Amino acid sequence: MNLHELSAFLLILASLFSIINLRILKLPHTIGLMVLAIVLSLVVLLTGLIMPDFLSMATSLTEQFDFSVLLIDVMLPFLLFAGAISVDVHELLKDKVTILLLASFGVIFSTFAVGTGLFWIVSQPFLGLTGVGLTYVDCLLFGALIAPTDPIAVLAMVKKMNLSKITETRIAGESLFNDGIGVVVFLTLLTMKVEGVENITAASVSMLFATEVIGGVLLGAGLGFLGLKLVEYIENEHVELEVLITLSLVLLVPVIAHVFHFSAVLAVVVMGLFLNQNIDTDKKTDGVQKAMGDYVYKFWHLVDETLNAILFILIGLEIIPILQNFEMSYIVLIVLVVILVVVSRGIGVILPIQLLSIKQVFEKNTALIITWGGLRGGLSIALALNLPDSIGTGKDLILILTYGVVLFTILVQGLTLKKIVK
Repeated sequence: MNLHELSAFLLILASLFSIINLRILKLPHTIGLMVLAIVLSLVVLLTGLIMPDFLSMATSLTEQFDFSVLLIDVMLPFLLFAGAISVDVHELLKDKVTILLLASFGVIFSTFAVGTGLFWIVSQPFLGLTGVGLTYVDCLLFGALIAPTDPIAVLAMVKKMNLSKITETRIAGESLFNDGIGVVVFLTLLTMKVEGVENITAASVSMLFATEVIGGVLLGAGLGFLGLKLVEYIENEHVELEVLITLSLVLLVPVIAHVFHFSAVLAVVVMGLFLNQNIDTDKKTDGVQKAMGDYVYKFWHLVDETLNAILFILIGLEIIPILQNFEMSYIVLIVLVVILVVVSRGIGVILPIQLLSIKQVFEKNTALIITWGGLRGGLSIALALNLPDSIGTGKDLILILTYGVVLFTILVQGLTLKKIVK
């Protein structure tokens, strides 16, 4: 398939899946798409048993593009920007310390807790996995890629939960920022893996981390301020120009971030928050409130829904080669890792909330809701696919574990979150 044919195929499938979920399954959009993506991969595999050429054709689709690059450099900036402009930025600024502490401590703690736990589990002889060759750094890489939650899935669920404004903002804000921090931690550990731990110093790691984080925030703030002034300048006379400005800025962020080694994920979130100034309808101010109207938000909502549907179809196609190498012995390992991920997430959320509760008020069971609402998605899978081949057979195992955790969080946690909230 050429690019035009592939795009047409993905959009048709996305439309079809959305209609099936809307009229038949009637599940939350994200969960319904994940269910249909799993069904798609199973149908392809079963058909491949009868028609091997069909299976080869399906797997060749995923070989035509680099899924990790497509998601991280193209789809993720669009999805995160759409999420950032849908958050109540005024509520977020009121509670910024809570959100940043939850995002930073939660990701770093989960990375080391999950990585250390996985390293201990695979070294146990009863699972027969001692020969996969996973080093401690490899396990930390898995901890880093599975720590950040999926803001697209989380935001879609949170909007329908009738939570209080402050709790909803905390969940949404934490999910947006822990993505950026998670990617930075992953890239830092990946640099250690590629260059060798013995060649890495504490100073170089600190510099890399600071460059990614500080550079990403400053880039997002700079472009966000520029965009703010542009939409103020044109006011609301040309609504299509407002869309064009936001679209071009979102495309520009990864280009600049790649050149200077900044975090594009953090940059696009900060830029979205800068441009998101017309949520508070009680404040009738000049500027963006006149410049950016509903038209821009409707456009980005459309982009969000479309890319979200395509993302889960791509996940369904990417999982096919992994399922071909799946062994029943992995089920026990997946269960253990899922428990490890959920418990680590819980501790990483509870500790900051207990600390912040000294001066702040939290609703009852806020920690439980944030913990169980920590859905994983496409970002974790893209980072897993981005792992170097030098890991060897351990890369396939990490991919299987990643898919296992993503399926559990979206299908089990996602479907039960509403009941837990009630």
